Amino acid sequence: MNFRVEWMMNMLSLGIKRRILQRVGVRKSSCFLFLGVFFSLCMGSPALAALPIQQWMTENGSKVLFVETHAIPVLDISVEFDAGSRRDPEGKNGLAVLTNGSLDKGILPIYGDGVSESKILDTFADTGALRSSKITMDRAGYTLRVLSDQAESKKAIELMSRLLATPSFPEELLERDKMRLVASIKEEMTRPEAIAVKTFKQDIYHDHPYGKSPSPESVVSITRDDLVSFHKTHYVANRAVISIVGDIDKERAREIAAEISRDLPISHQELPALPIVKTTFGKTEAVSHPATQAHVLLGMPAVRRGDTDFFALTVGNYILGGGGFSSRLMQEIREKRGLSYSVYSKFQPMLQEGPFIVGLQTEKKQADDALKVTHSTLDTFLKEGPTAAELQSAKDHLVNSFAMQMDNNRKVLELISLIGYYRLPLNYLDTWTANVKRVTAEDVKAAMNRKLSTEKMVTVIVGN
Repeated sequence: MNFRVEWMMNMLSLGIKRRILQRVGVRKSSCFLFLGVFFSLCMGSPALAALPIQQWMTENGSKVLFVETHAIPVLDISVEFDAGSRRDPEGKNGLAVLTNGSLDKGILPIYGDGVSESKILDTFADTGALRSSKITMDRAGYTLRVLSDQAESKKAIELMSRLLATPSFPEELLERDKMRLVASIKEEMTRPEAIAVKTFKQDIYHDHPYGKSPSPESVVSITRDDLVSFHKTHYVANRAVISIVGDIDKERAREIAAEISRDLPISHQELPALPIVKTTFGKTEAVSHPATQAHVLLGMPAVRRGDTDFFALTVGNYILGGGGFSSRLMQEIREKRGLSYSVYSKFQPMLQEGPFIVGLQTEKKQADDALKVTHSTLDTFLKEGPTAAELQSAKDHLVNSFAMQMDNNRKVLELISLIGYYRLPLNYLDTWTANVKRVTAEDVKAAMNRKLSTEKMVTVIVGN
């Protein structure tokens, strides 16, 4: 079977695949051919670089972004809120995660019969739908993938709308999920990579919510009333971002968005402002662990979503540590000295300053040497900037691989959700490659120096 066709079919649930075959009324091999032709055209089409994103507001204040595409009869929907883990109340870390994970555990009998967890799961399965909750530090929400035909999608969309608006948060299922989360936290804290991440977050963000992590004690303290209150405050229509991608027209998209938004509560109370992200000061923290390897993270808070330095930082990071074997860190640490099997760097833009991270694993006895080379490579890059050859190679790769970021509906859904939540311009994707092409060596050097300083970076070593 053609690999691209097989991959694309694997992106669909068994129920949706079966219904697609029934709907198009052709043999399975013919459907594979249809999808293969579609995917091949999309992979080579310059139109992929320009997505016609339509945007509007529902009557009760939800932002809607919509991309119409009729390649396959599938509909993808995402609904997101300012309900990420940075909104956890003091002493209740884990509340955002539990609230988000409990949305589909039951529905209150407000506009009809109550619905149990098993009924929710059965209904989604009967419609061939794929659904999932999702949460980051900034945002939280729910996604749905279903056939686009109104008769097929109606029940699944109605169910998602109800569970977002009126979840019942059953007490017994909350206790079950709390026990699972506590067990997961305890297991994580035996693993050196998890310890490194948690320690690194605490060290670079101090008392800021970005630096907090759930503990067994904080999770145990959470009650059903906490979930109800968190949902009422954060899962509201006038702070929702509804993203829709698929085989429907704008009129149908408007109907879907209105249905999702209609029963969500509305809040006229502003959310409390979060503290500013403080400047870090150089610090090294070593955590003992019996692992054979030392797990090393270093970095600092660096960049927000929408920062004007974003494209220069993207190019610069590709050269420094984001470009795999071609990156400077990989060449200096692995190829020339054999100090680590792998090393990387990345920026993680968030609503407030997200982290710049360099990560590697090495033998314990080599940790000091690996860190010296890392700091030296960073210092040299900040002082000199990229070479002309490095710059051109990075830009060529980023531009030529950009279409792969939009080669299926799910990726498009995530991109427009990001645009909607972080208030990026609607032409963000249309101008992405042009913005990369405009980056100069001077831009990279200036942007990296504005955001980074090796003297201010925090270093965490677990296992040394």
